[in-house]
Amino acid sequence: MAEYGTIGLAGLPTRVTICEVGPRDGLQNESTVLPAEVKVEFIERLVAAGHRVVESTSFVHPKWVPQLADAEDVLDRVRRVAGVRYPVLVPNERGLNRALERGVTDIAVFGSATETFAQRNLNRTVAESLEMFAPVVARAREGGLAVRAYLSMCFGDPWEGEVPIEQVVSVATRMMALGCTELSLGDTIGVATPGRVVALLDALRAAGVPVEQIAVHFHDTYGQALANTLAALNRGVTIVDAAAGGLGGCPYAKSATGNLATEDLIWQLDGLGIETGVDLGRLVETSAWMAEQLGRPSPSRVVRALTGG
Repeated sequence: MAEYGTIGLAGLPTRVTICEVGPRDGLQNESTVLPAEVKVEFIERLVAAGHRVVESTSFVHPKWVPQLADAEDVLDRVRRVAGVRYPVLVPNERGLNRALERGVTDIAVFGSATETFAQRNLNRTVAESLEMFAPVVARAREGGLAVRAYLSMCFGDPWEGEVPIEQVVSVATRMMALGCTELSLGDTIGVATPGRVVALLDALRAAGVPVEQIAVHFHDTYGQALANTLAALNRGVTIVDAAAGGLGGCPYAKSATGNLATEDLIWQLDGLGIETGVDLGRLVETSAWMAEQLGRPSPSRVVRALTGG
């Protein structure tokens, strides 16, 4: 990107933290089940490229997420680098126990802004899912762990349609009240547009959720992920979720396509002069390698442009 120069825009942050979700949210939604050694190499390549937050795996029951059934094995093998966070997703106290046994210092819980998705994904109502999260968050915080709250279906739901902003704010504030340290707003089926992103962020700020604790997680179903990210940055968000090579989707929402590709995000941020600490060239090499492991081309436009693939 540097060879084309950088020109910034007023009102944007000078640095953005990328939460790399490829090894967990990405791979769990790919049809190919990769061996543990490939997952370990993927994580270590991402860290070598400069990532400092790499969501590594999930302690969900393997019946529901068979792609990540080797969570313990992966964490045992990964060479953890000082200063790098390796968060894992846990659904309940049993998952928390498994994470703590592996010395995890960052966890995430996964909630829904809509009742239908909560039932399909968690087999619980929204209220029941919050009750399930409460002891998990409390124990994790007592142990000094950081806790990310994922909130899915923040903009649209394939069964319920448009999701009212006040409904999202209600669930989000209840999740944060449990003691979570970060809130990731998920556009699970990729229907958000910049105006709705800004409206939700403004409503959350008015409800007392600090923008410093908010992350955005966009899917690119309708090609809006980068535009939505830019709108969020303009409102003060500095944490953006992305998956190397655009991996992933959502097994419980078939209209969802892959996550925002980390390379596409970095191309935009580099052009704006916003620091991420991630080396684009090394990341492209990693995503091209992962595409080979999966036996399909990378959907990332930047990966395709820079590799000729």
